[in-house]
Amino acid sequence: MTLLQQILRAAVDNGASDVHLKPDQVPVFRIHGELTDADTTPLTGDQIAQMGDHILPPHAAQAFEINHEADFSYDDPDIGRFRVNYFMAQGRPCVVMRHVKTEVPDFESLRLPENLKDLADVHRGIILVCGTTGSGKSTTLAALVDEINRRHRHRIITIEDPIEYLFTDKQSMITQREVGIDTMSYQEALVHLMRQDPDVVLIGEMRDQASIRTALLAAQTGHLVLSSLHATTSSMAIPRMLDMFSPDEREQVRHSIALSQQAVVTQRMLRDVKNEYIPAVEIMINTPTVRKLIETDRLDVLEAAIETGAEDGMQTFNHSIYEMIKSGLVTEEQGMQFATNPESLKMNLKGIFLDEGKRILSDL
Repeated sequence: MTLLQQILRAAVDNGASDVHLKPDQVPVFRIHGELTDADTTPLTGDQIAQMGDHILPPHAAQAFEINHEADFSYDDPDIGRFRVNYFMAQGRPCVVMRHVKTEVPDFESLRLPENLKDLADVHRGIILVCGTTGSGKSTTLAALVDEINRRHRHRIITIEDPIEYLFTDKQSMITQREVGIDTMSYQEALVHLMRQDPDVVLIGEMRDQASIRTALLAAQTGHLVLSSLHATTSSMAIPRMLDMFSPDEREQVRHSIALSQQAVVTQRMLRDVKNEYIPAVEIMINTPTVRKLIETDRLDVLEAAIETGAEDGMQTFNHSIYEMIKSGLVTEEQGMQFATNPESLKMNLKGIFLDEGKRILSDL
């Protein structure tokens, strides 16, 4: 067993989610969110370089040579699958590896709201899962793809960088394409996507104009598009996409989004009273009110629409966290740390609820 295999085996056996390798330090594992030193000797820069070069696939070698960093997947049949970032820091090599579970989790195990399952029955449009790095976007998308796989006989194509979860065909026929191995780039894959007869398309991340344009085109021609986006709230997802376009293009793109967007789900990871992860989830559904606000460029009012849209399946982060505190799943201190509006949450917990969202919408 190589030194890297010994480290990864120890990480998996201890339930680590991430492995950090840095010169002149012992390997560090992230276990239940906390950084923990491995019980071994410090690694040299040469040892880390040898490990990185050994697992660096040919398609990523050129990217590493040019950019001094590369993302790829590494699979050891005896230990598990890992998402890898190999990079340089202060002229020396470092490696971060995230352990990816091979079994696709379901909504129950992820502790997601039950009504999110209904998104598996949407047949066209765009569904976005948003959040910061480490908020579980990719895992929620995988659960949604597998729910569609269980319920419907669809042709599903994924474009990922890298592939994290491996799906098994159930009702659906799934083709997974990894950037660098199966296609040279997101752009190349997107150019040929519509000729591959998809019903459902998973684009790993909305990262540029090309991916957004392709998603809008696919949605407008009757396909369902699933993707992720770095946004801190559901209402911020729309301006985040628009920011990728020049000012003279934004109005047209905004109208296309208003017609195509089905739902925006945004997550924040909290710790429950047992110190286990639990997601707070904000949900924005493209109701007629939301669509009108996007069309008329009243994006600043979307938060109010979410706040007043409970009957349509919407909820704010504050509402999600309020329910978790009231049910005893998380502490008030933890909830306040992640609430969008801590003062409003504090009032809610005292039984005071102001219809601020209704007032804002009534003023339009």
